[in-house]
Amino acid sequence: MADVPGLRLPDQFAQRARDIEEGRANPAAPRDASTVVLLRDAPSGGIEVYMLRRVSSMPFAPGAYVFPGGSVDARDGDRTVGWAGPSPQEWGAAFDAGETLARELVCAAVRETFEESGVLLAGPTADLIAGDISGDDWEADRQALLDRSLSLAALLDKRGLVLRGDLLRPWAHWITPVIEERRYDTRFFVAALPAGQRTRDVSTESDRVTWVRPRDAVEAARRGEMALLPPTMVTLTELTAYDSVAAVLAADRDVRPRLPETRVTGDGVYLVLPPELDGHVPGARP
Repeated sequence: MADVPGLRLPDQFAQRARDIEEGRANPAAPRDASTVVLLRDAPSGGIEVYMLRRVSSMPFAPGAYVFPGGSVDARDGDRTVGWAGPSPQEWGAAFDAGETLARELVCAAVRETFEESGVLLAGPTADLIAGDISGDDWEADRQALLDRSLSLAALLDKRGLVLRGDLLRPWAHWITPVIEERRYDTRFFVAALPAGQRTRDVSTESDRVTWVRPRDAVEAARRGEMALLPPTMVTLTELTAYDSVAAVLAADRDVRPRLPETRVTGDGVYLVLPPELDGHVPGARP
């Protein structure tokens, strides 16, 4: 059916899509997750975004360029975490989530950003941001977060810091399509790279990191030079409309869940984005 809108998916998805459509299989339950789009102003103007390329051995999205992020951890809802900025209730209103989940999402965003980029969105007070955290002692704490011998709440308490939720802004909400065996219910945040901090290539889940202009990443994806998942491609395309980090952080976002649909036809299975996102993903037929 040549008139089916959407992105043609690899044939490996066709049978699972048919099984789900015909009731022979059930969709996996999505896991709550957070991802953070780290931004900085480019020296020559415009903005750059920090991205990681997932190693080829990863079970989900191998080889794809992504933003730092991951699933909510059981301890991300710890109410003892030092907190500054919008309350969990306010975050819940932004993301249509309950107070507990909102707290978990914000903590996961801060924790995962530190784990995967070495950047910590926290400070000694509600008005200050942690400075250089690239020393060996900080790396030991990052490793302790990774092996779960240290929680985010314990790390902040040890360092005399509070989570700086005001450094984050809500951006989007994506849910993995039902045909995927690994599914995520992911809230996207944006944040500026804090002054005095720098990203580090520390994630064991990636084999390359880069700062790239959103437009350059979009064009590279269209040329087949960068693998991007649809939510990543859409986010980068949206960011091409902004010429400074301040403008991104000031954007008024109406965050609603985006769940791409799948349609099975005689010639394969297609991923269908919401109509307002037509043209955001290369290879999708309008």
